[in-house]
Amino acid sequence: MGFVKEEQDGITIIKVEDERLDSLVSPHLKSELLVLSTQGAKQIVIDLSQVTYADSSGLGALLFGSRQLKSVDGKLRLLSANERIMSLIRIARLEGHLLNFHNKKEALASFDE
Repeated sequence: MGFVKEEQDGITIIKVEDERLDSLVSPHLKSELLVLSTQGAKQIVIDLSQVTYADSSGLGALLFGSRQLKSVDGKLRLLSANERIMSLIRIARLEGHLLNFHNKKEALASFDE
């Protein structure tokens, strides 16, 4: 279970380094998002380029992060979520809350909109 964090232009980017965003990984992601938001992070991109599978707990972790940041006037964006993950997001009708971008430049620029 691993994440790589970097900061670019005041935006925190978390790259999930696991192929699965499931009940083993999602509690760690939730903890990471909680810590970052309490430390003042307001713009976070979650890079899902290496994730091939997500379940409801993974979706819950992403939604938790989105809500946590919204409570501090922040925003969460997804980067490179595959079609399987996006299908899960659409089924849950959360595409308006969990915006996905196909490249890092677009994801970073979306915070200016």
